[in-house]
Amino acid sequence: MDKGVKQVRKSIAQRKNQRFLNTKELPRQNLHPNLPQEEEKHGYFPAFPDDTGQSNDPNRGRLISGMMLKGVLSVILFFGAAFLFQTNAEIFRKPAELATTALTKEFPFARVNQWYQETFGSPLAFAPKDKQKTRHDQALALPVNGKLAESFQANGSGIMIAPQDTADVFVLRDGVVIFAGNDRETDKTVVVQHADGSTSTYGYLDSINVHLYQYVEGNQRLGEFVPDEANKTVFFAIEKDNKYVDPVQVIKVDDGP
Repeated sequence: MDKGVKQVRKSIAQRKNQRFLNTKELPRQNLHPNLPQEEEKHGYFPAFPDDTGQSNDPNRGRLISGMMLKGVLSVILFFGAAFLFQTNAEIFRKPAELATTALTKEFPFARVNQWYQETFGSPLAFAPKDKQKTRHDQALALPVNGKLAESFQANGSGIMIAPQDTADVFVLRDGVVIFAGNDRETDKTVVVQHADGSTSTYGYLDSINVHLYQYVEGNQRLGEFVPDEANKTVFFAIEKDNKYVDPVQVIKVDDGP
């Protein structure tokens, strides 16, 4: 009996020694428990995590600085404009008039584009050649082939042209598109600004093939008109110095010798 007990104790001792040797061979690991931060105890986390890699990122710092600078400049511009419009001092009258003009009048894209083209030899904006479909007739003509269905005297702002079949609509002369989309009165409409400060409007189109601020050449295709029961005419108007003029008279004068 004693011999059996000794044998069992010996086996237990050998197992303990073996476990101790295995434990020494394993690398020691320092375990640091993740204790909750003060903010986490109250149910929320820090807005900016403690990440030294991100905090030292120079690009992130420049981005934040740029956003702050834009914000400051926006605030200065806002209060500066408010001051100009509220003050009655004579010294600020001219700056106020310039600010009003800049905020209420259309920027002269066509005039600037003409200057750029004359100076550098190419327009600021252009469309691909395959989209610049033009007609090779006279320099100034009605934007679409058709009969005059309503005169300027009857309309007051433009003329109505009635093509017999599906027809392309062309721009009067070189310019920059300042509107291309749906108008409340003339549905699909294109408005082109010209270098002399005038604008030409083409309304009731079925499709538009130009985009906003695109440079267009004289007689370039703007879109297409398809007559139907609901609409059989194209609207065409010319405006200069905030007044509508008779397009037929303008074309006759410009087309003269």
